[in-house]
Amino acid sequence: MSHSTNQSVSAPPASQHAADTRHGALASTQSGLTQTDPGHASELLFTRSLPTVSLQCDGLTALTEHIQAHTPVLVADLAAAWPALTRWTPERLSAQHGDKTVRVYDASFGKPGSGYMGSVDTMPFSRYLDEVLNHGRDLRMFLYNIGRQIPDLLDDIVFPDVGLRFSKRFVFTFFGCKSATTPLHYDIDMGHVLHTVIRGRRRVRLFPPGDSSALYQHPFTVRSYVNLDSPDLSQYPAMANASGWEVTIEAGQTLFMPAGYWHEFHYLEAGVGLSLRAPSNRVSDKLAGVGNVLMRSPIDRLANKIAPERWFSWKEKKACRRGEALLKKRTA
Repeated sequence: MSHSTNQSVSAPPASQHAADTRHGALASTQSGLTQTDPGHASELLFTRSLPTVSLQCDGLTALTEHIQAHTPVLVADLAAAWPALTRWTPERLSAQHGDKTVRVYDASFGKPGSGYMGSVDTMPFSRYLDEVLNHGRDLRMFLYNIGRQIPDLLDDIVFPDVGLRFSKRFVFTFFGCKSATTPLHYDIDMGHVLHTVIRGRRRVRLFPPGDSSALYQHPFTVRSYVNLDSPDLSQYPAMANASGWEVTIEAGQTLFMPAGYWHEFHYLEAGVGLSLRAPSNRVSDKLAGVGNVLMRSPIDRLANKIAPERWFSWKEKKACRRGEALLKKRTA
């Protein structure tokens, strides 16, 4: 069940006070939620309506207001004039750039052990495109930097003038087969993202940074391991305090995700996406990003190498204690 909206909205979403009110409503029904079926519990997590704006109808200000307010928004036509929408077919990409060697990943990416946070194989780009887009093999390419690997493709996109400092050296593409899911996380560098779907439809679920404890974030990571499709509210009761968005993004549409926002991507169809990234103007975001990259992530990787199962178990217990603390705070 999606709670998205296709109406054009030029003003930012509800205030933080309204968001807190929704959190409180969910928390007050927590005991009842733990008795509901998992599918219904999943629906209750996505109580917010994501606004959609059209630059043609609403003007550029409709987007920049959300950027300045650090609130997510779906943009119907930001990429309407991008040549990539018609040129980036599997056949053309394979013919022109198929000899490139690419790293590929699967669903084991976040599991503790020797493969933690690592690729599972390398292969020619043409073979990857054929196996994933044509044959449905569950392999993903993410954070593939065309700014460095295939800079010619930058000619097929337009960097919008929306008050953000985009870097042409860091333009990342994402490829996945139908039914592939990129698990719930937020971006380690704490930057703003404009994510455009080039091919294929996908479902995106978003949560604000303030829901980190309710989502049982693992310490020293930017990951959550809760199941959003079938939430176990008996094991993770603090999830009742999370309130997110669920939206389906069509090819040609763009999602603005502010720094620190949690997101889960699910490919409804085999597809390709592209992210333009820009640093946040908030010092706290910049410091958090530096801390993630230079301190927290290296500690996490090192501890996983030394004692993967024990380390994962410690992170899970810590996440649960944070959830318990949130519940006590909400009910105090």
